Amino acid sequence: MIGEAVRTGLKRQGYTVDWVQDGQAARTALRTETFDLVLLDLGLPGVDGLTLLRGLRAAGEKVPVLILTARDSVDDRIKGLDAGADDYLVKPFDLDELAARVRAVARRQAGRAEPLVEHLGVALDPATREVTLEGEPVALSQREFGLLQALLERPGQVLSRAQLEERLYGWGEEVESNAVEVHIHNLRKKLGAGYIQNVRGVGYRVKSA
Repeated sequence: MIGEAVRTGLKRQGYTVDWVQDGQAARTALRTETFDLVLLDLGLPGVDGLTLLRGLRAAGEKVPVLILTARDSVDDRIKGLDAGADDYLVKPFDLDELAARVRAVARRQAGRAEPLVEHLGVALDPATREVTLEGEPVALSQREFGLLQALLERPGQVLSRAQLEERLYGWGEEVESNAVEVHIHNLRKKLGAGYIQNVRGVGYRVKSA
């Protein structure tokens, strides 16, 4: 029930969420897919959360991990953080607090301290999901916002269509063949034709300067 509530709550806030319910499935997913963040329960069947986390860090995997658990002792928190977790949140928790912690971990992972993502006149606020261009508000759909955020977090870096689809669509969600191109087209109309560049045969990027 908590897992379903977390998935639903985060999806409503614009996140793409994939969910597995045992440690072995999580291990397989982390070996075969790329994720921006892991929300990890310690009491997983099959492979427990701490074992999974220690294995990730021993393998050099740097994906941020936020532990969500009912284990609330100081000793449990210390073990989780020392095993390589980036944050630790005890159940029951408020979904708004979880979302704030997710944003904070993402900022640290990106090497940012400031809450806004800003680049060449565009400012994106992950907390309020608002975007401005030269100070003027720009209305974006949920997926337009997610795509723009993915590009703004890595200015100048080319992201392939497959990488952008992974950012926008979870497991089992149908992806139309031209979905990314449609979102890019809409963003260009709203932000300027040259703001997002197409690197032919490779993918898309926001211009670095």
